[in-house]
Amino acid sequence: MTFLDSSTWEGRIFSGSGEWISGTGEGYEAVEPATGKTLGRVGSATPADVDKAVEQAVRAQREWAARPYSDRAAVLRRAARLFEEHQQEIETWLVRESGAIRPFAALQVSSGGAEECHEAAALAGAPYGELLRSGQERLSFSRRVPVGVVGVIAPFNVPIILAMRAVAPALALGNAVVLKPDPRTAISGGVVFARVFEEAGLPAGLLHVLPGGADVGAAVVEHPQIPVIAFTGSTRAGRAIGIAAARHLKRVHLELGGNSALVVMDDVDLEQAASVGAWGSFVHAGQICMASSRHLVHASVVDDYTALLAQHADALRVGDPATENVAVGPLIDSGQRDNVHRIVTDTVDAGARLAAGGTYEGLFYRPTVLTGVPLTAPAYAEEIFGPVAPVVPFRDLDEAAELAAGTEYGLSLGILTRDVAKGLALAERVPTGLVHINDQTVNDEPNIPFGGVGDSGTGARHGGAAANLEAFTEQQWVTVRGELPRYPF
Repeated sequence: MTFLDSSTWEGRIFSGSGEWISGTGEGYEAVEPATGKTLGRVGSATPADVDKAVEQAVRAQREWAARPYSDRAAVLRRAARLFEEHQQEIETWLVRESGAIRPFAALQVSSGGAEECHEAAALAGAPYGELLRSGQERLSFSRRVPVGVVGVIAPFNVPIILAMRAVAPALALGNAVVLKPDPRTAISGGVVFARVFEEAGLPAGLLHVLPGGADVGAAVVEHPQIPVIAFTGSTRAGRAIGIAAARHLKRVHLELGGNSALVVMDDVDLEQAASVGAWGSFVHAGQICMASSRHLVHASVVDDYTALLAQHADALRVGDPATENVAVGPLIDSGQRDNVHRIVTDTVDAGARLAAGGTYEGLFYRPTVLTGVPLTAPAYAEEIFGPVAPVVPFRDLDEAAELAAGTEYGLSLGILTRDVAKGLALAERVPTGLVHINDQTVNDEPNIPFGGVGDSGTGARHGGAAANLEAFTEQQWVTVRGELPRYPF
């Protein structure tokens, strides 16, 4: 029997009681986007399952928070080892269910799985308070205490990293977790975590994995005993969740969409810059919030850069990552493909020219380069979430700054230049959560605070001890006196 043997989870959901149970929903077929084959059938949850899960989670969390931090750290370390021991099997599910190429799947398991758990294990024993001065005769200090139950709503595109960066630190800090994975990746983004923590010895009641639709997500957001929500997904959905959370006076951590710029100065090696830009736009078929979505290139080199980028795009092999050595796998489903193609065709109709790509077969979309892109065209103004690279020229730093900052999004920024001081000066003029001088926009590490501004989210809410403490605990003020005080009443 394999670690993720379907006999364990077929048609079921993971209840925090430590058992796989039949969900009250109809269930979901796990479909391989590259072939259309059904890989299995996953149980589905309903709002009633959310109520049951939270009831169990509230009870279990109190005991979990009261245990020594070393107990929580030990569970996280065992979970890290399980990700490492079963890396190949988990990778294969990522490849088949999400369409990731093998190297990108491997990165998710090692960084998003094992390393997130290692970081969380260290977080469990990190300092969590400070002494405060007081004008009265008493000991005064602040401390961080668990929020209770954390709701995590994760997307399909990078299912392990984008769930574990909330699940692992939340558990390490003494919380319980209710996780709603995207049904399209309910195995690699849901079953995997249930199995890992089940085997790692996480006590019953602390983790619930509830694949479901918008109604289940709404039930998680609105449940009165879930005070903190960690959501990763589209800006449209994130805005709705933010509004709902505000009505219930909840904290919500939103990591949303992007339309990130890669600025290419005229002093770089263009061949190397085109390679960097191709990775930023085409890795995982562009289905990454940080993707290099706008290539802003100095006018003196824009034609040469575009030609080189198109050569890279044309040379990339597209196909089934489970059976072929390919650079680009499929888009997740036909809805995503049709939206990408709409953006490309509408942009061409608006006056842009195809330098490469623009075609598809099934869910396999060719890496696409667009030049002469009007600033009002969809490929420039919208988040694409596909393997498309619009190229737009700029004449000077002022125009580059204006273009880079001219979007509601503010997630990531890449600047390619030999003059690092010039790059840093440009970065100061662009509102963004992440800046990478001499690299493309897709970068993330488990120990680094991550998040965007504007329509890209509510700032750095994940990664690193300080951000995770802020995200998944409440600050509590405590005073201690040696004797009862005397008051005039």
